[in-house]
Amino acid sequence: MNALIEPAQGAATGAASIVASPVLPLPLVRHFRQILLWPLRVMPGQAEGAPISNYWELLETLGESCPWREVVDEFSDPKNFQERHYKEFITFLPYVQRFLYGESVGRPDQAGYGKSPIRVFRRSDITRMRVILDPSTPPLLFQIAHVDLYFFHDIDIIILTVEFFTNDLPLLLVEDVLFKVGRAYPAFWESSGQGGQCPYRVEWLSARGETLAVSDYENRDKYLQFTCQHRSPSISAHWEYLLRPLALYHSDREAAIRYRQIEYHRMPLLAYLSFSDPQNLTRGDFARLALITKAGPSDTLPYSAKELAHFEDRYCYDKFWEPDNPALSSRYLCCGHAFVVVGKANHPFFVDSETGLLGQFRHQYFVVNLIAHFQKAALMLFSEWLVVAISQLDIRDLDSVRAFKREIRRIMATFLRFTERYWFHEVSDQAQIRDLFRLLTGHLNTDRIYQDISTSVKEMNHFLDSDSQRRQANTVMRLTVVTTLGLVATVATGFLGMNLFDETNQPGWVKLLIFCIVLLSSSLLVNYAVAHSKVLSDFMEALADKKLTWWNRTQILLRIWREPAEKAVKP
Repeated sequence: MNALIEPAQGAATGAASIVASPVLPLPLVRHFRQILLWPLRVMPGQAEGAPISNYWELLETLGESCPWREVVDEFSDPKNFQERHYKEFITFLPYVQRFLYGESVGRPDQAGYGKSPIRVFRRSDITRMRVILDPSTPPLLFQIAHVDLYFFHDIDIIILTVEFFTNDLPLLLVEDVLFKVGRAYPAFWESSGQGGQCPYRVEWLSARGETLAVSDYENRDKYLQFTCQHRSPSISAHWEYLLRPLALYHSDREAAIRYRQIEYHRMPLLAYLSFSDPQNLTRGDFARLALITKAGPSDTLPYSAKELAHFEDRYCYDKFWEPDNPALSSRYLCCGHAFVVVGKANHPFFVDSETGLLGQFRHQYFVVNLIAHFQKAALMLFSEWLVVAISQLDIRDLDSVRAFKREIRRIMATFLRFTERYWFHEVSDQAQIRDLFRLLTGHLNTDRIYQDISTSVKEMNHFLDSDSQRRQANTVMRLTVVTTLGLVATVATGFLGMNLFDETNQPGWVKLLIFCIVLLSSSLLVNYAVAHSKVLSDFMEALADKKLTWWNRTQILLRIWREPAEKAVKP
């Protein structure tokens, strides 16, 4: 799990500083760091027989042509295992530790959990990001800490993570970055042609400063034509480049692995903001940071006062925040979509990247958000599977029914494995981590979604069991009718003896003819009994009912000949 614990590529003091415009007021964000999490559904591409649970193996087969390289786990070498790795590890409960880091086997005969079901791949060719928020604003330059791709065994979900940072950025620009940068595609277009609520331009830069990819939010025709043709949204060119060699599901480009959007086009995010004095921030500032709204003046609220009446109770974790106490100057903000940490830049613990809050933000809090968003994305995947399975069911087509049964059985088996391996209500006994995980999952509403999916899977499985039992009951009923009729013939032949007609001295062809006649008669009788087994079954039940007269019983038996006649004359 190197991606969870490796330090940033460059200290905070060495990040590129942004020169604020004279018209933009303070406060300044002394250090700004953001992590984007983008859950996606992944599926096989052109490769035949591709393993559906180990998609990362397809990347490994591409060799040097693939920019992604698997991250080596620091747990494999005691020399690289440091105190911050240890502190991160002990934060979580044992079953979460096994999920994140796996379990080593001490002896050859010792059974254990095995390797972690997570595989992390990283690309290192992108080192900076240049962002132009609006045509009238200067470009902002961010350092890229890392770009990672998370794969999960047995679940068709990947999560792209991008971490970037800079120093001395005005709060208004930070709010704008939080609001605009993590957009997969525009929601609309402004009269100028710029993508609505998106940056004017985003560029991925190499270590030499070369531009590797550029956004195309302004290309309105591309997005409209793609959506019209495929009934699915396209994504911006710079995000498409970042995920290569993976390809968008409806893309014309060949790829062994394809992906498609599974949630909202705004990517979930984590943000870390340090201020000289965070207690100078207003309620409006905190509301914009917590809810990731448009930038605005500090003396105004982003929404109505009624809407924000319970803002502190719903979105703020204030265990270490007290406006009149400088010693308590750290505040956690969470709305599900975003997780924001605000604190004091000159507080040693808050800015310590190893064992302080900055290090916890990049490791423990990142892992908490990764787990929560992965769980929600996986539940949304199960929901899609169920919708596709039920939409393809045609109860009049036996092949469709069989395919539906196989698919539901597969979904249920996968859901059970997901529950045992990936689903937890608690991730830590540490009060702060436990409380923040509850706050996060409460906003994401994953418990309710899990219950809905679990109920749907169980109901579909119950339907399959009921249908199987109904079919088995019908089969038993038919066999009972045939056995009853056969019992009469068996008793008769047994009582009279098998030599009722002595054909011992007849030629062979006569015996064969008699055998064929008896076989044909018996087959016709059995087929006739099976065809009318329902009425015959009702007749046998009527025979056992002493309240019915023989005339009523005879009427039930006569249905065998009445029903076909009624169907024949029915218009």
